[in-house]
Amino acid sequence: MQVALINGSPKRHRSASGCILKYLQPLLEQEGHVTAAFSLGRPELAPQDAKGIGDCDALIFALPLYVDGLPSHLVSCLLQLEESLARSGGKMGVYAIVNCGFYEGHQARWALNILENWCHRAGLRWGYGIGLGAGGVLLSIENVPLGAGPTRNLAQALRQLASSVGQGFGGENVFTTMNMPKLIYKLAAQVGWCRSAKANGLKIRDLSLRRGS
Repeated sequence: MQVALINGSPKRHRSASGCILKYLQPLLEQEGHVTAAFSLGRPELAPQDAKGIGDCDALIFALPLYVDGLPSHLVSCLLQLEESLARSGGKMGVYAIVNCGFYEGHQARWALNILENWCHRAGLRWGYGIGLGAGGVLLSIENVPLGAGPTRNLAQALRQLASSVGQGFGGENVFTTMNMPKLIYKLAAQVGWCRSAKANGLKIRDLSLRRGS
C-alpha cells in the first residue's frame, strides 16, 4: 500500500508536524507500506502534489491546531483536492494527527471533525484521528527516540495508527498528551514566550501590558 504523509504545517522547516511524520514513517515501512511525503505549506496546491496524493491508497495528515480548526492554507488545499480525490471511489482511507499547543489533546476534536466532514464531502473514507496535546515539546526533543521519555504516549498512538492503516481499520478518535507534567510544560512555554519577546525587542512587562489591553 502506498501511503501519503502530508505535512499541513505552514512552516517550511522544523515543524512539530514534520517531527511526527518523521517518527511515523519507519513504523509504516515496517508494516510493508511505501510512503510518499508531501508538504502543503501554501494555499496553492501544486499539480504534481495533487497527482501524487491522488495516486496513493491512504492519506495521513499531520497539522497544527489553529484556533480550534485547520490552518487556512490547508483548507484551501483540501478544497482543491476534492475533485481529484473523489475519483478514488471512496476506497482511499484518511487519517490525521493534530498537534496542539494546549496541554490537553482533546482540544483537537473540532479540527478532526472538520477533516471527517471533508472526507464525506469528497467521498473518501475517514479512518480516525489523533489529538496530541503539548505538541510544542516536539521541536525541543526531536532527537529523542520514539517511545523514550516524553514520547511514550505518542509512540503508542503512532504504532496503533500504522497498524490500522494497513488493515483499513477506522474507529474512535484518540486523544493523548506528551509525557510531561503540566506544570513543567507551562513553565517551558513561558520561557519560550519570554525569549521570543526579547528577540523581537520587547520586555517581559510589555507582554503583561499587551495581554491586559
